Amino acid sequence: MGLNLEEKKAVVAEVSAQVAGAQAIIVAEYRGLEVGNITTLRAQARKQGVYLRVLKNTLVRRAVAGTSFEGLTGQMVGPLIYGISTDPVSAAKVLHEFAKSNDKLVIKGGAMPNYVMDVSGVKALATMPSREELLSKLLGTMQAPIAQFVRTLNEVPTKFVRGLAAVRDQKQAA
Repeated sequence: MGLNLEEKKAVVAEVSAQVAGAQAIIVAEYRGLEVGNITTLRAQARKQGVYLRVLKNTLVRRAVAGTSFEGLTGQMVGPLIYGISTDPVSAAKVLHEFAKSNDKLVIKGGAMPNYVMDVSGVKALATMPSREELLSKLLGTMQAPIAQFVRTLNEVPTKFVRGLAAVRDQKQAA
């Protein structure tokens, strides 16, 4: 059963609200995928904060019209599932990981603001480390010189104490 005009307007408004705060939109074809698998995919997406929904392409075209994701309209062909996320990597990761184990889910492409990606671009984005991983690596890199400086400063009194202990041991032996 189709949607009436008011329901279509509500869907376009909901998707437009998601697109307004999005950093990435990933598009995948789900033809032949069973309902249980889609439910599993939705649960994984929900855990990662990804808005995942099967939508009519015409409604999504209206929702992205006039936004920085407008270039994505060329990839909106066939039965598609849309992954929209505020984190540029999470939608690509969720769909890419799921597509590895389910060959019926085929990633068609994606977009970041003012940049349209093909399948290889989405795969490259999916293999990037997450924001938390990158921040922890940056913090480790920033802390390394300070930690080395502290170890160097600590080495002076340590050597002095070792020298005193060696002198004490030498006098006790004599």
